[in-house]
Amino acid sequence: MNIYEMLALIGTGLLLRRVIKSEKPFAHLNKFASQVLLTFYVFSNVASKDIAYLVEIKIVFLYVFLVIALSLGASFLYARVFVEDKKWQGALMILSTYPNTVAMGFPIASLFLDDLTPAIIYASTNTLIVLPLVTFIAAHYSSGKASLKESLIRALKFPPTSANVLALILVLLGIKLPSQLLGVMNKIGWWSIPAILIYFGSRINLQKFEWRKLLEVGTFRIVIPFVFVVLTLKTSPEIFYAVLVEASMPPAIMANTILAHYRLREEEGIGATVVLTIAVLILFLVLRAFV
Repeated sequence: MNIYEMLALIGTGLLLRRVIKSEKPFAHLNKFASQVLLTFYVFSNVASKDIAYLVEIKIVFLYVFLVIALSLGASFLYARVFVEDKKWQGALMILSTYPNTVAMGFPIASLFLDDLTPAIIYASTNTLIVLPLVTFIAAHYSSGKASLKESLIRALKFPPTSANVLALILVLLGIKLPSQLLGVMNKIGWWSIPAILIYFGSRINLQKFEWRKLLEVGTFRIVIPFVFVVLTLKTSPEIFYAVLVEASMPPAIMANTILAHYRLREEEGIGATVVLTIAVLILFLVLRAFV
């Protein structure tokens, strides 16, 4: 899926929301896409990997951990000190930690790379770690004073998260499922991406847009990772641009889907995500012109 197709699907969701006044069709679309289709997609992608694949390019694997730790740690410390709204604390950490490494990351990476393998490895490894992590954060911050155990149980009740964990266990145990089965699951699950893009477009409401929240999310999700990679990663251009692009992506649509599922400032999150998505497109198009 290229950038123009993504924008067309988001625009379709925006137009449908203007025509269909009821929230129910979009709520059903989101539930089916995020809890059924995405479960197939996550499971088939993770279960098809092996340990050797995940560590094939060690520096890429390392930077996934470093960027996640940097964005999550910085946003957590900031939220604890400067953000009083508990729900926005959780939403800020989720939006700061979960980048759009696939639907947007791959098309932008293709501007700089002929071989997307490093970008694919980054995105796959990132998904393995981030999806369970942010659903745990969402479950914890949406439940008031729930214990860590209760929050973990709530996170695992989100089907894509439990599918992710199950697939990872199979990979670690060296259990290979039939490739035909995984291929069918992947083809079915892929439709979660356009469905979620349409839902994303239907939720756009810039009336909830706030400059402060945009700057907060943009700082921890884009600016800090971008500067960190530029200053520290000394490697071949193929790996450098793959990591730079993937590490600096705006918040994922899936991050906003999780906010919706756990009722954590979804509309504010989508407002910030829309503006940051446009900003990142411009950033990398300008960078490409000078590379």
